[in-house]
Amino acid sequence: MVKQIYLIHGWGGSNSSEGWFGWLKKELKKRDIEITVFNMPNTDYPKINEWVDFLKENIKEGDLNEETYFIGHSIGCQTILRYLEKLPEDKKIGGCIFIAGFFNLLESAYANKEERQIAKPWIKTLINLEKVKKHTQNFLAIFSDNDDCVPLSDSKIFKEKLNAKIIIKNNEGHFNETQEIKEIMEFVK
Repeated sequence: MVKQIYLIHGWGGSNSSEGWFGWLKKELKKRDIEITVFNMPNTDYPKINEWVDFLKENIKEGDLNEETYFIGHSIGCQTILRYLEKLPEDKKIGGCIFIAGFFNLLESAYANKEERQIAKPWIKTLINLEKVKKHTQNFLAIFSDNDDCVPLSDSKIFKEKLNAKIIIKNNEGHFNETQEIKEIMEFVK
């Protein structure tokens, strides 16, 4: 079986919005690992149901297996968790990598009241992480010590609730300017 990666971008992003996306595509191609990077709908005004439904429509459940990995950036991590929460219990995947994933946001994440309203359902609508863990026990969560959107304390939630391996990188911000994240390749090899 061939490894299959699904990469879900963040709020306001696209299939090529972050520098590390291009690097990741090249690295995976070198190893004959397939990658699908979606342009998520309504990216400037992300809604939980729209994003999760988009994954349901564009990923065939029958294709999911232990060679399937999900990589999310920021709100893309939430989307992956919410998608997995809704899958039938018997579906197993290889693992998930969360880059700047969050359950909470810092005040500095919001440019205005509208953004706070957009983020509110993502923060307030709980995710059943026990259901998520039925699909894989293999989680990696990568954070930066100077992210202006995600509180570093959220790393503890990923560790405690998902038993995720945690990596804290220095001075990567929200990973918008990051050019490569080598730990991704080590995790999926």
